[in-house]
Amino acid sequence: MNTDLHLTRTKLEIQDRIAVVTLSDVERLNAMSLPMREECIALLRKLEESGEADCVIITGEGPRAFSAGADINELAQRTMAGELSTKAQLRRELPRLIEGLRLPTLAAVNGFCLGAGLELALACTLRLASESAKLGLPEINLGVIPGSGGTQRLARLVGLGRAMELVTLGEPIAASEAYRIGLVNSVHSPEGLMDAAREICRKWQSKGPVSLMVARDAVLRSAGVDIQSGMDYENKVFALCLASGERDEGVKAFLEKRKPRFRAPP
Repeated sequence: MNTDLHLTRTKLEIQDRIAVVTLSDVERLNAMSLPMREECIALLRKLEESGEADCVIITGEGPRAFSAGADINELAQRTMAGELSTKAQLRRELPRLIEGLRLPTLAAVNGFCLGAGLELALACTLRLASESAKLGLPEINLGVIPGSGGTQRLARLVGLGRAMELVTLGEPIAASEAYRIGLVNSVHSPEGLMDAAREICRKWQSKGPVSLMVARDAVLRSAGVDIQSGMDYENKVFALCLASGERDEGVKAFLEKRKPRFRAPP
């Protein structure tokens, strides 16, 4: 895909309509600097608009880190007034964009996934981790708190008690513990991580794109609304699935004892 973007801190590869976005600042353990966030936002928007991919894997370059967190030099320059500025909102925009992207997203967590790195991963549809991964929100050790949705998305994923522990102690946990508490969906050998991520993407590619998108959205909404409001939303997007035509193909394929063809051939 011709992105028409000058990428210096991210990389893009598309193979079999699976996009891999790689955070690339190895010397700083793929720290989430403002330029990296801007590149990620522009790249993800371009991917969504181009229609060249069905899903997105986000990972970090090198074996040491997915992302070790925010750029510490940028953090040292932040002010109270600045936190209320448009520029500060950009940090929160990246996870929001990932969470609401038309395409499902998967974080392939290799190595350190801390602070802003974990906040990015929390916004993804699913998270896979390498056996060597370490995940956490250490901001409290620097005299601040997570500022890009970490206190909100983490509690919705692992529960209030474990989120309170991770946020207030600021201690990272191993991949095995992250799996045990539901922070990641599975754990893999370092060499098998991307293969596992691609396998999930291939499963997503066998689903209807409309059904997949609204299924994700309905689950996400359930954490922030009462049960009746959630059921009302579920009913509306169920009707949207019917209008999309995906139900017709799904039922027809079931009756004909074949796999459904929800997507046009590449």
